[in-house]
Amino acid sequence: MAAWWWGRRRHRWNQRLVLLLFLAPWLVSFVTFTLYPIAHSFYLSFTKYSPIRGGEPQFVGLANYERILNDPRFWQALKNTVIFVVGTIPVTTTIAVTLAVFLNERIKLRTFFRATYFLPVVTSIVVIATIWTYIYSPLGVLNAFLNLLGLEGRNWLLDVTFALPAIMVMDIWASFGYYTILFLAGLQSIPEELYEAASLDGANAVQRFFRITLPLLRPTLVFALVINTIRSFQIFTEVYVMTQGGPIGATTTLVYYLYNMGFQKFRMGYASALAYVLVLIILVFALVQMRLLRYGERVSDGMG
Repeated sequence: MAAWWWGRRRHRWNQRLVLLLFLAPWLVSFVTFTLYPIAHSFYLSFTKYSPIRGGEPQFVGLANYERILNDPRFWQALKNTVIFVVGTIPVTTTIAVTLAVFLNERIKLRTFFRATYFLPVVTSIVVIATIWTYIYSPLGVLNAFLNLLGLEGRNWLLDVTFALPAIMVMDIWASFGYYTILFLAGLQSIPEELYEAASLDGANAVQRFFRITLPLLRPTLVFALVINTIRSFQIFTEVYVMTQGGPIGATTTLVYYLYNMGFQKFRMGYASALAYVLVLIILVFALVQMRLLRYGERVSDGMG
């Protein structure tokens, strides 16, 4: 009996050892390239450190976080980022839901339209940003089109008023295809029998959308809004390629400001503190979105 118990126990340990060996490459990679950088940057956020000067990081406590609260450039970057988030997410979501409903119908060339709308998603954002930079240039396509209409063009990316909206328009164009596919997948999970029953009860297309489609699409909507919020708060490549934060900081976002502090001015401690403030802001926005959507679901259920 003891030999059987010992053999069974040994067999279990062998299974665990094999499992650990298979997981070892991922665990080493995760600890080295994810867990350690997160922990080290959190430590650096409480220090004053520059890799150019060398030496050991100088512990300064909460000084970096206090400096953030009194930094006007941080507040300007936060303002630009919030404008970007609030200005792009509703438009992107509305376009994506509308196109998903349209592409869910039995129309000609449906597969072609799906692939076309998704094409910008699989294209490098650097390439897209470069193309739109030429579109927005003084001699670009946009100004040429406005001149044909008798309107005056401008240097969009060097205009304090229009630089950030120009990047927002490009971002909407580049990203709505991804969320269209998400919503389309959500729509295809809704049973067709519900629409047939609603039609027999006399519900028109608008009523079917608000009474069936939108409530059952809510989980997909929550997911899309949360990941779009996280992505929008991390906007960087477009700004770096098209304006580099200009003109006069009009397009400087939080991540670009973080990059400027950490990798151009080499203030790694301050940049790390900015990173964790950004994480906190994203977390708050995501939780508020989820709470509001869940509250809206409870209200709609109560009314139903």
